[in-house]
Amino acid sequence: MATSFRLRIVSPERLLLDEEVEEVTAPGAAGEFGVLPDHITFLTALAPGRLIYRQGSQRHVVAIFGGYAEVVDNVMTVLADGAEPAHSIDLETARRAQQEAEGTLATLDVAAPEYVIARRALDQQTARVAAAAEKA
Repeated sequence: MATSFRLRIVSPERLLLDEEVEEVTAPGAAGEFGVLPDHITFLTALAPGRLIYRQGSQRHVVAIFGGYAEVVDNVMTVLADGAEPAHSIDLETARRAQQEAEGTLATLDVAAPEYVIARRALDQQTARVAAAAEKA
């Protein structure tokens, strides 16, 4: 029985992480889910939110902006629409960006073409705030 598994987080910009971990909690489209060593094979869509992984006693947080996660043979691969480690996020800047996104969204009609873009921006900023608050 394995005690760890490989976690790879890939965004369109770069390979963000390729490490051995003991546990992952991620924001699935149908709700938060956890992965441990020897997890069953599966594929799921990701929602914007916090991905938390544990290496020994260390807990790490990454803001994920959506994408997909696959678990196969003790390797979890996250193909993220975007991702940012919590330690690189300034909480106050993220909160201001979240408030701006909320303000923009409030001015738009749900049927407006820009609404989907503004909603996505708000979801991303909310994920950034949640990740940064986790490290604070």
